[in-house]
Amino acid sequence: MDHATKPSAATLSTSSSRRWVLSRCSLATLFLLSGSLMLIAAGYRPFQPRTAATWDRFSKLQKAIPAAPSAARVSHGAAVTAPAPAPAGDLDYLSHQEEHDEEDAGPPAPAPAAAEEVGGDGECDVFNGEWVEEPVGYPMYDAAECPFLSDQVACRRNGRPDSGYERWRWKPRGCGGRTRLGGAEALEACRDKRVVFVGDSLNRNMWESLACILYAALPDRSRKRIVDEAGSEYRVFRAMDYNCSVEFLWSPFLVSLETKDDRTKALKLDQLPAMLQRTLGADVLVFNTGHWWTHTGKLRAWDHLERDGKMVEMAGEEAFNRALRTWARWVDRNIDPSRTRVFFRSVSPEHKSVNWCYNQTSPISSGTVAPWFPKSLITIVERDIKSMRTPVTYLNITHLSELRIDAHPSVYTITREGKPLSTEQRQQPLTYADCSHWCLPGLPDTWNVLLLDSLIRPPSDVQLLG
Repeated sequence: MDHATKPSAATLSTSSSRRWVLSRCSLATLFLLSGSLMLIAAGYRPFQPRTAATWDRFSKLQKAIPAAPSAARVSHGAAVTAPAPAPAGDLDYLSHQEEHDEEDAGPPAPAPAAAEEVGGDGECDVFNGEWVEEPVGYPMYDAAECPFLSDQVACRRNGRPDSGYERWRWKPRGCGGRTRLGGAEALEACRDKRVVFVGDSLNRNMWESLACILYAALPDRSRKRIVDEAGSEYRVFRAMDYNCSVEFLWSPFLVSLETKDDRTKALKLDQLPAMLQRTLGADVLVFNTGHWWTHTGKLRAWDHLERDGKMVEMAGEEAFNRALRTWARWVDRNIDPSRTRVFFRSVSPEHKSVNWCYNQTSPISSGTVAPWFPKSLITIVERDIKSMRTPVTYLNITHLSELRIDAHPSVYTITREGKPLSTEQRQQPLTYADCSHWCLPGLPDTWNVLLLDSLIRPPSDVQLLG
């Protein structure tokens, strides 16, 4: 016998209410679902919180999109054409990038600069500032772990007892933290780029510095290649995981120096070395010349000058000017500014006679810096660059380098035979002190930080020497 209890009126009323609510919720759910389907069909994508990697990618893309160009500023009566903007990045990249962030996420974004360096008072000039001691992040690499350092500039390896010269950072006035750049950021700045240095041993100094900065930051140092052809005339470092190469071509005059059959040497003022063709297609070219033009007597590299295949006589300044004009015409005819950024690094100062580098352990902070390079030759460089059709960025490192009297190898270098100076030789600094090149780690690391800053964020103007 079924003893089920007959539901009361209150129970029936409650059940009816629940069915009414459920039916209304179902209708609402169907309404919302149908609305969502209509929006999706129309191309709507629901909001997704951006991950740190997404914002990092977005920041990098924004840096790749050039700002509107501004006119070059005249400084002390001279100016250089402002760099042409690089082609804009692919804007469609943004709409698809979030799908790949987890797979291709790069290194985390750098920490904000110190509070006192955020922003700046007045106009930013990265070449005007002061040297500050930097206990964090400097040196940017360990000399003992870098395979690119030549014995000439490996000062600690050659017995230099102090290391303070490795821990100075250039702090531009009014520029925020623009010189706070680490190895991981340097790798990103060089990703998918071919950077070529052309010039003398001071540009080789700069090449060694950048190669060491990048090598030290590599997550996998086995994923690299080193090429050294014909001694130091052509050197290459490749970071394969970043599709980045940094190259150096030896050309101290930028024009050709040819050894004749009679063993005399002719400096050809209207010809560039054939090896310069290797630079075509590079993303970044950094040229320099200067020191070798000031050598005289037995130190002078050429026996005579040539032009149009004939021996010519002319003053040193005129020869320098003709050589620079030959280089400028070659750049204008062969370099595509939409593909290649061209830099000319200003003269690297020596510290001899009045400002002598021997036994110096800190930068010049007061007093007069005695310039050694003829101002007339600097004027020629600036004038010839200004006359070029190709935009050239003048990397003006001269003044900030003049302050670094402490940063040369001095007596902690090598002899012409490639051996470290003996104790007796170190006691003869007038004969053996090297006050031209720079210890590594050291000052050329700052040159490269300024170079990379220009690649990441092209300057709106170019400063020239007074």
